Amino acid sequence: MHGLSRLGNGNSNGRINLSSPSPPSSPRIRHSRGKSLAGGVYKQGLGERLVFLLFSIVFRRKGVLLLAPLLYIAGMLLFMGSFGFTVLDLGHGVEIVYRRGGPPGSVYRSPKVFKRLWPLMEADVNGTSHNVLMEVWKPRVKSIWKPCISTNVSAAGSNSNGYFIIEANGGLNQQRLSICDAVAVAGLLNATLVIPIFHLNSVWRDSSKFGDIFDEDFFIYALSKNVNVVKELPKDILERYNYNISSIVNLRLKAWSSPAYYLQKVLPQLLRLGAVRVAPFSNRLAHAVPAHIQGLRCLANFEALRFAEPIRLLAEKMVNRMVTKSVQSGGKYVSVHLRFEMDMVAFSCCEYDFGKAEKLEMDMARERGWKGKFRRRGRVIRPGANRIDGKCPLTPLEVGMMLRGMSFNNSTLVYVAAGNIYKADKYMAPLRQMFPLLQTKDTLATPEELAPFKGHSSRLAALDYTVCLHSEVFVSTQGGNFPHFLIGHRRYLYKGHAETIKPDKRKLVQLLDKPSIRWDYFKKQMQDMLRHNDAKGVELRKPAASLYTFPMPDCMCKEPDPEPQTDPA
Repeated sequence: MHGLSRLGNGNSNGRINLSSPSPPSSPRIRHSRGKSLAGGVYKQGLGERLVFLLFSIVFRRKGVLLLAPLLYIAGMLLFMGSFGFTVLDLGHGVEIVYRRGGPPGSVYRSPKVFKRLWPLMEADVNGTSHNVLMEVWKPRVKSIWKPCISTNVSAAGSNSNGYFIIEANGGLNQQRLSICDAVAVAGLLNATLVIPIFHLNSVWRDSSKFGDIFDEDFFIYALSKNVNVVKELPKDILERYNYNISSIVNLRLKAWSSPAYYLQKVLPQLLRLGAVRVAPFSNRLAHAVPAHIQGLRCLANFEALRFAEPIRLLAEKMVNRMVTKSVQSGGKYVSVHLRFEMDMVAFSCCEYDFGKAEKLEMDMARERGWKGKFRRRGRVIRPGANRIDGKCPLTPLEVGMMLRGMSFNNSTLVYVAAGNIYKADKYMAPLRQMFPLLQTKDTLATPEELAPFKGHSSRLAALDYTVCLHSEVFVSTQGGNFPHFLIGHRRYLYKGHAETIKPDKRKLVQLLDKPSIRWDYFKKQMQDMLRHNDAKGVELRKPAASLYTFPMPDCMCKEPDPEPQTDPA
């Protein structure tokens, strides 16, 4: 069967955008950086009004457009002077901009707020035995979804158009993305997929192969009716390329390529050469593909990819131990994906203790991980603006205060999924103080059980992923592939509801910048945030979104609403 038939009318209801790929939507587009802070109206000062007037004059009179650059510079100087900015020159054209005093939310004052509110938190717990964990998600009668994967793609068998080889880079879930998209492309091209090669990433530094993380045999079996998968290239193909896979032509594909692009550009090469490879293969397939090809993504991610047996067995033990330890709450527990490792703090360009030691430490970490990226001429680092915009990683203290504000009391069992927390002794102490039953993989598993996984960040992440997947509540704090895949997986397992808390960090940082804030007011704001997350738990995929996060309706079917009961007359 020729690869072009993969786009046949079949049962596909999907549409192909031939004009442009489908990049993921950006949070910076979806959310206004607008003119209000914490519900208050942002008023223009005299300096801003003057700058606005100057620009209005310039753009109304075309004859003076040449003055625009000078007016812009003058306006910026006036703006920074009138609003009290301090510019710290780091040399090499790099500057850090601070704002003296700063607008609400621009400075990390959470420890002061915690110190003042802690006695009130404890008094609140002592006055009630209520724990929101027992009833965190409202019962739903309508909008119930169930797994429902359909694809009319059949395995190529002897009619394969050739071998498709990809190299997956990044961490665990970046690799997962590449694998699932590769399955979809192999189905589209009527090709045979070779088990993906894992690239040794300079950040993750994990030498694990596919079979060390995922169950190879099960992956091949689960896809066998739809896509041919082999562990290695056959001998005749290897001989043709002198047993060197690097000799096979490496196709450079643009990001978010459409199905039509693959059929027009990749398929002819595949038919001519018998094998092609794409290295690296990351974000190389558009979100919008025909329904039967989309179904292959669903099948690969939610059914075919399961962890290798050593990971699976230990992860199941860890989940069972969490359930046993949370017997007081009916076996329910909260999991938190905490992104407060040194590299995340450094990359965010946010500041927490404002000391010289922290600054030096962060500069060194940025240089180690991203050689020169943050020292480019003209680079301006704005820690305060980053914090206001919700781009700073939440500290363990901030996560704990949010959860306590939502009425998760100190008897709640909390599992923290994380790498090596930055200054763990200092920053984890308040979270342990608020949740003394806190667990991590290091406390939940014995050193002997974890020994085979040490030094392999992706295998350790797989343990975290499994414990988080089976929690009653999952808390995402900083975005990234881990929560994106986990949220979608939870929707797939839990009738379409993510059962996830995604904090409104823009709102949270402003609340935590008020040392005089009342505990009852903070609680009300956090409980409103929890209700909002419950309401947003069931979401359908939008055209530019990923089915790995939003599996409905591509991977799931909606159950009919129950018939209303009528009283017998």
